[in-house]
Amino acid sequence: MKYIIAYDLGTGGMKASLFDENGVSVASAMEECKTYYPKDDFREQRPEDWWNMLVSTTKNLLTKANMNKDDILGAGCSGHSLGVVPIGANGELLSEYVPVWSDARAENEAFEVFKIIDENEWYLKTGNGFPAKLYSAFKILWYKNNETSMYNSAKVFIGTKDYLNYKLTGQLVTDYSYASGSGVYDLVKCEYDRDYIKKMGLRESDFPKMVESSDIVGRILPDVAKELGLNDLTIISAGGVDNACMAAGAGCVEDGMCYTSLGTSAWIAVTSSEPVVSLTSRPYVFGHMIKGKYASAESIFSAGNTFRWVRDNICQDFVTKEANGGGNAYDEMTSLASTSAIGSNGLMMTPNLAGGTAIDKSIDSRGSFTGLDLMHTRADMIRATLEGICFALRVALDELKKEIELAPQMLIVGGGAKSQFWRELFADIYDIDIITSPVGENAGSLGAMASAAIATGIWKDYTPLIKLNWSVEKVEKNCERVEIYSKLTEKFKKVCDFISEIADIKCN
Repeated sequence: MKYIIAYDLGTGGMKASLFDENGVSVASAMEECKTYYPKDDFREQRPEDWWNMLVSTTKNLLTKANMNKDDILGAGCSGHSLGVVPIGANGELLSEYVPVWSDARAENEAFEVFKIIDENEWYLKTGNGFPAKLYSAFKILWYKNNETSMYNSAKVFIGTKDYLNYKLTGQLVTDYSYASGSGVYDLVKCEYDRDYIKKMGLRESDFPKMVESSDIVGRILPDVAKELGLNDLTIISAGGVDNACMAAGAGCVEDGMCYTSLGTSAWIAVTSSEPVVSLTSRPYVFGHMIKGKYASAESIFSAGNTFRWVRDNICQDFVTKEANGGGNAYDEMTSLASTSAIGSNGLMMTPNLAGGTAIDKSIDSRGSFTGLDLMHTRADMIRATLEGICFALRVALDELKKEIELAPQMLIVGGGAKSQFWRELFADIYDIDIITSPVGENAGSLGAMASAAIATGIWKDYTPLIKLNWSVEKVEKNCERVEIYSKLTEKFKKVCDFISEIADIKCN
């Protein structure tokens, strides 16, 4: 048996996983990562923290697995998107702190760019449906305008997982899926748009060379191999952006296959041979790990983080109980929520605690409890939160359905997929049967593993991922509850519209 290591770098931390040649997870190790907020709209992390996490999780993983290092043939990495890591002419890291995907400092840069580039045309070409200021090119332009000396010293700006690949192999490259979030990537042509780069006042060299996700970046550097406890013949694949890795890992490698990712944020993504773009709802699109395919998605920024906020502020006793050896706080919460009635006894929550997305009338929209009454209980508030997240994603699902035909059932992956009660809510609110697979929270890791499995020759292509995502459980929708939730979804939309409208009222 041969093995592959997969690194899944998220904004919350690093997960290193060991997979056997059949794609079965053998062991894993995790470590959390800190995000820094030095100014308004600044959200930064330290690339060296990413590397230190890779080192420590690799060592922990190998200790757990207790196997011969020669049996580990390769490694692949998934990384959170829209990262901008400046590398100097001598290969040095030029900034200790770098912006992560949610960093919004480049608002003025985006405003100025769209004076000379048509924003709608730009979106239709790039599929970059998040607020433009989040995309890499605008952050690089911010560096040029605000840290000019550093910008002038930079040889190239690379992504999060690309930095790890660079540390592992010494090679400065990215893959097509990560490049698709650069802000200057032509989705159809699968290349950087030179005209956009020129009009933005940037250099073509600011953007790294692209290879396919399953291409070999290089073999691990001898000193690094020794530090990690790996063989210096270990092959490192290019890997992919987290959205693409998760799509592949969820087995969505053929047109129409879709999944819901339920983590800190949440999204519904579909795989297709053409990018799914719409000027109305502005789905965001990344290149798939399979070149020529796309992972198009609608998202909400607040899902698991909203549920965590409720836990920390309304259910602190459950947190304390768990810390003292009691049951999982989230399990206690969902159990309590199940005692509330359908529709949470008239209470409704909009979960935009981290702001609105393109499917909202205003990105300044924020969360709310609506219809709160003296009769309401904590159980109602928890259930309203779970239902609210489902409602928000149902709105996203409806927008995707306007653009492309989806498969007749929905796979759910991520931490939230563990809850049977929540899966039942999704089935009834989505009006579609929900399935789970053995992959579960490992979808991103499995996608990264697949890139390395192909690079090493263990696999020929990504098709084994379909079989790995066989249905463990199917939750069928309940027609009576579907009818009730369908009416509540319409009410939810009206509440969201109102919250967006008042969010745009400035009081100072």
